[in-house]
Amino acid sequence: MSNRPERRGGADAGPSQRQLRVAEEIRHALSAVLIRGDVRDPELAEARVTVTEVRASPDLKHMTVFVSRLGKTADKALLDALKRSQPWLRSQVAKAVRLRVAPELHFQPDTALDHAMHIDMLMRRPEVARDLAAERRAADTSPEAEKDDNAS
Repeated sequence: MSNRPERRGGADAGPSQRQLRVAEEIRHALSAVLIRGDVRDPELAEARVTVTEVRASPDLKHMTVFVSRLGKTADKALLDALKRSQPWLRSQVAKAVRLRVAPELHFQPDTALDHAMHIDMLMRRPEVARDLAAERRAADTSPEAEKDDNAS
């Protein structure tokens, strides 16, 4: 019998508190290194990189680092520069965050802002606004809405 507490919820239960805490520490460490600008790659030194999120694997040996470039999605050149600098960045993270094993860093573009802008653009289309207005009118004249008005 193991002394470890049993994890509930199965494989799709989401990250553990430890994964979240370590990932956030790695995000802070990487951000500090990139803000200082003491990276060796000149292309990376000139770029304004934002580390938006870090996701840790269950064994904490791999970290997926989501990056953007000052309000824009990271382009291929930035991702290539980060990949070239990965061993050095990994060593800097290992110095800042004490873990049994220095995690491998895998860089991905953060597309959340692009996705949000796309959804906003879709919501502003005339046909969507028309459909939403019709839906609101229908909800206002429904029998349930009248019951709510009478209860007031």
